[in-house]
Amino acid sequence: MTYPLDHLTILSRDPEAAARFYAILLPHLGFVQKKPRIWANHRGLHIQFLKAKEGTGDYGRHAPGLNHFGFAAPTREAVEALAEALEREGIEARLQTFPPGITALFVPDPDGLRVEVSYYPPGVPPVD
Repeated sequence: MTYPLDHLTILSRDPEAAARFYAILLPHLGFVQKKPRIWANHRGLHIQFLKAKEGTGDYGRHAPGLNHFGFAAPTREAVEALAEALEREGIEARLQTFPPGITALFVPDPDGLRVEVSYYPPGVPPVD
């Protein structure tokens, strides 16, 4: 039996900044806002945004906890177009390529949590 991922809860020091960031990014990834602070896609994955406890530290690239979350894009061109759209909105978006033909976009949210959007050519597994 498979248990699909149902939801993610992301805490932010500045919920308003996070809301602005994700309101730009998530519609490009097929998500719609269902309620304040809650977005969902057609497969039923929900992402919820809440306020972090005061005084907590920054996201750490190599710290324990969620490192990043990733989405699979349908084409390389879709990843490149998303990078351009985010850059036009003033959002830092780092585009990279990896063998064998993977195109990946890394976008830090306002708290530094990375969102990845990648294209994997046919026959290349998303996680190896």
